[in-house]
Amino acid sequence: MNKPAFQTSIQHEPQRTPQTEPRHKAIAWIGGIGFTFMIALVSYGLSYLPGLNVLGQLAWSILIAALFRQIWGYPEKLRAGIQFTAKKLLRLAIILYGLKLNIAIIFSQGLGLLLRDVFTVIFAILITMLLAKWLKADGSLSLLLGIGTGVCGAAAIAAVSPIVKAEDEDTALGAGMIAFIGTVFAVGYTLLLPFLPLTDIQYGIWSGISLHELAHVALAAAPAGEEALAISLLAKLGRVFLLIPLCLVLMYWMRRTGRVKQNSKLEFPWFLLGFIALSLIGSIEWGGQSLIPDGLKSGISSSASFILAMAMVGLGLNIHLQSLRKAWRPLLAVSITSVLLAFITFWMA
Repeated sequence: MNKPAFQTSIQHEPQRTPQTEPRHKAIAWIGGIGFTFMIALVSYGLSYLPGLNVLGQLAWSILIAALFRQIWGYPEKLRAGIQFTAKKLLRLAIILYGLKLNIAIIFSQGLGLLLRDVFTVIFAILITMLLAKWLKADGSLSLLLGIGTGVCGAAAIAAVSPIVKAEDEDTALGAGMIAFIGTVFAVGYTLLLPFLPLTDIQYGIWSGISLHELAHVALAAAPAGEEALAISLLAKLGRVFLLIPLCLVLMYWMRRTGRVKQNSKLEFPWFLLGFIALSLIGSIEWGGQSLIPDGLKSGISSSASFILAMAMVGLGLNIHLQSLRKAWRPLLAVSITSVLLAFITFWMA
């Protein structure tokens, strides 16, 4: 009697065979992308409502996603698609925005922007570490936060974590903190925009040399127009590029102390080259006409904006307010650094 019962239980047990595994992955991938698409669509509608249009589609995407995370948690079953949108599609959108940036601006502004980017990286790391020492904050987490603030947010934290041998918990906590602080600052920039004595280009430069993530820069600069967004992304991509020499410096320092992992690898930000390449293509004129018609450029720009909004959903879902309470000293150090950086770079824009 026991044998049939045992067989029946096996027959009714949910199974995930090698044949069904790809199907589950495909559902998670497509479902995650669809999830970000729907929130971006809702955000698009909200951005046109009177009184709510002050924030714009990108800001609403982050805020709705962050609220979803606090109430229902992270939709783990859809993680694959959400992460694809937040990382891969974000970079695609940034590449597409290169079409809106005339190459002449790169030649006229590029070196000056890069020098300001170098200042931002050095300032953010040094001030965060000095404040952390004064506040007696955790040194490892504070270093990650300083690098994330100066370079490119969570991506920089993830890149340097294996080099400086950071704990996984510190890496995750640092990424969450940067996402939270950067979102607060980006929304704050958006609200201050109508009252600032800056041109659209100056505002874009300020956003690009001071805000934490590529997504935060896009969020803050988009309301100032496409030219402001393009120059802000150029300024920010300079800081992304500086991640490479920074990692080399960190690896040298860690090797000198005997604590580096010999197999640490650097990931080159190829989307930086894509951004520059499309900027070149978009700047080419033939017979007095742009190689790419303005109508096509406008359509690509609109598509890039919606893709960015989808990526904002992925960023917003990484904001977990409860985890920020566990490390208030490093959080305070990086918050003060961010405020000082915003004020100083305002006069550099």
